[in-house]
Amino acid sequence: MTDTLTLPRRQFMFGGASLAALALTGCTTTGNTRPVADAGPMVPQQYLSMYAALPEERFPIPAADISKLDPQYWRQDVADPTGERPGTVVVDTGNRFLYLVGEDGRAMRYGVGIGRDGFAWSGRAKIQYKREWPTWTPPAEMIVRQPELEPYRRGMEPSLMNPLGARALYLFQNGEDTLYRLHGNGDVLSIGKAVSSGCVRLLQQDIIDLYNRVPSGSPVLVV
Repeated sequence: MTDTLTLPRRQFMFGGASLAALALTGCTTTGNTRPVADAGPMVPQQYLSMYAALPEERFPIPAADISKLDPQYWRQDVADPTGERPGTVVVDTGNRFLYLVGEDGRAMRYGVGIGRDGFAWSGRAKIQYKREWPTWTPPAEMIVRQPELEPYRRGMEPSLMNPLGARALYLFQNGEDTLYRLHGNGDVLSIGKAVSSGCVRLLQQDIIDLYNRVPSGSPVLVV
């Protein structure tokens, strides 16, 4: 089902890196809800505000300590390197970036974490639907690998402990569920890494920002 992609020349930053892996829809993680301290004084105030606590959420979200994160993974407006049309979400697995393509050659860039090697998927899809504080249901094959997940066969209720976090975007290809999600996560140290048995993860503050910017039906490209 995966599309064969020919990347535009402008995507030189994607070239040379083999497709990094996106994990199956289990979307599990470790330590994704541990409290984080306020960022240190080296972080500009605009980013401290961007990643501040969100006490008004259904489950209050603590501030993200982005002083522990490479600044390239902080949310920022950048020149669009993808060549895709505005409104497209592009996941650059090799560089651990997600781009939301905007107008006038610009894009909003987010840092992401992805799944370990061995769970690879790439191609074009669309955001079939979105959920706030979603229920997480591990697939049967994940439960076989991790029997401790058996209590969640019928789903894990929303919470800060839920691996999908505060928001989830569900990717479909040709009308079928790819089993991949763009979702929230509270573990700053997982961003920029391929460490999960999960999907494409963004910090909670970033997935909420992305969720508010993209409507259902938006195109997605994973390279």
